[in-house]
Amino acid sequence: MWGEIRVRLALVGLVGALLLSACALGEWPGASGGAGGLKGEIPVGAVWSLHGPGASFGPQQQNAAALAVQGINGSGFLGDATLELLVEDDHSVPQDAVAAFEKLIDRDHVVALLGPTLSTAARQADRVAQDRQVPVLGVSNTADGIVEIGEFVFRDSPPESEVQPSMVRATRRKLGYERVAIIYAADDAFTTSGYDAFRRALEASGAQIVATEAIRTGERDFARQLTAIAERQPDAIVLSTLPAEAAAIMRQARELGLSPAVQFLGGNGFNSPELLALAGRAADGAISGAAWILDAPTPGNRAFVKAYREQYGADPDQFAAQAYAGVHLLAAAIRNARSRDPRAIRDALARLRGVETVLGKFSFDEARNPVQTPVVQIIRDGKPELFP
Repeated sequence: MWGEIRVRLALVGLVGALLLSACALGEWPGASGGAGGLKGEIPVGAVWSLHGPGASFGPQQQNAAALAVQGINGSGFLGDATLELLVEDDHSVPQDAVAAFEKLIDRDHVVALLGPTLSTAARQADRVAQDRQVPVLGVSNTADGIVEIGEFVFRDSPPESEVQPSMVRATRRKLGYERVAIIYAADDAFTTSGYDAFRRALEASGAQIVATEAIRTGERDFARQLTAIAERQPDAIVLSTLPAEAAAIMRQARELGLSPAVQFLGGNGFNSPELLALAGRAADGAISGAAWILDAPTPGNRAFVKAYREQYGADPDQFAAQAYAGVHLLAAAIRNARSRDPRAIRDALARLRGVETVLGKFSFDEARNPVQTPVVQIIRDGKPELFP
């Protein structure tokens, strides 16, 4: 029913760049000592949204996680042990994510979990991991109320409450906008948390919020909301939506004459190739906070991008990079714990400090959130680049 995909990737031949990147894992500051006699396959679960609204992100996460497992197994990082990645599709439905977590823990006996893709699902499924005392690492969960579920819940994705204030400060200082309208999806944990973060950041910056419009995920006609916003004459429009809705709003705003005169600002919903594919030139000039960019000068990033392109024929996105780093973080914790015991892995994960990843030098804080400085990017000629 869950469309289980078993990815058994042992010592396989890899492209040279990926092997070089994976072998460097043995030198990580966060990965101490040897693998402590670990042997055989170590099952790790992953729950991605491969269908439904979250499918903007899930397939890239699945690809990158598989690539990371290939590299780790091929390098011998875990000694005589290899990772076995067991993947479930939650179809972007929270109840399916809960059932997938239950299956992976209770039947497949995974030692740790990655995912789920969407924060709305994580708010429910992570409670299963906490109850069973199996560590779960969210690699795209940025909403409030995730790590607060309990001590077994981690994330390597900076929360919107940290990313958006820095983006607002940087863009307002540079662009000088004063009047701002907000459109957000009111039926999703990620988008509502993004709305709250933007509202607080804009108010703190002294900007005036002149209009707020709530939509629902899956809507495609935004003429009413954009007409109401146009009457308020904003300098900028903040979008806290998933990519499909953001793209439709950008296209329709241009048709109504709002764009490109009005600046679009957004969160992680902008950091997906789907937005660029659906919005086309209407996305040019859109600005977002981000955790990673394609040409980031971070450890192993060039090799990761090269290997991803060669294996999948496309560039990785932020969500792929976070999934790739997430697998490496779990591998470092398993190696440090020298154990298959979920509690030992959880404790080793919490102690990781200064780990070299494609996201940069990585540590968890006391609340199990990432210690990471976000970046700001702008879309120019259909491609994201660093905002000046």
